[in-house]
Amino acid sequence: MQDKVTFEYAIIRIVPKVEREEFFNIGVILFSKRKKFLDIKYHINPNKLQALAPELEIDFLNDYLKAWKLICDGKSTGGKIAEFEISDRFRWLAACRSTIIQSSKTHPGMCNDPKKEINAIFDEFVL
Repeated sequence: MQDKVTFEYAIIRIVPKVEREEFFNIGVILFSKRKKFLDIKYHINPNKLQALAPELEIDFLNDYLKAWKLICDGKSTGGKIAEFEISDRFRWLAACRSTIIQSSKTHPGMCNDPKKEINAIFDEFVL
């Protein structure tokens, strides 16, 4: 049996009209220092987006989130932020912002396998 390790996660949201503070969940970003794990899992439901924000283009939002994935992976194509330490990349991605794509406050937990945990959180809060 593996030892449990701590992790932190934030829920990623689409906030179509920032001034109204209405949102729907589209993904999860999860970080575990001990496992050297940082990943994002997301899916934008096109029907929900169309119903709540028909003016937003799903391709634009997906491109934005693909850039977040490059940062998580530490890819050079992710820009300067992708070169940061893994913990700093998580903090930057999970930081409070007033844009259409936002993160919840971060939440802690413990798990054996961060990859399984991100999938479980995604299933619970996004799907």
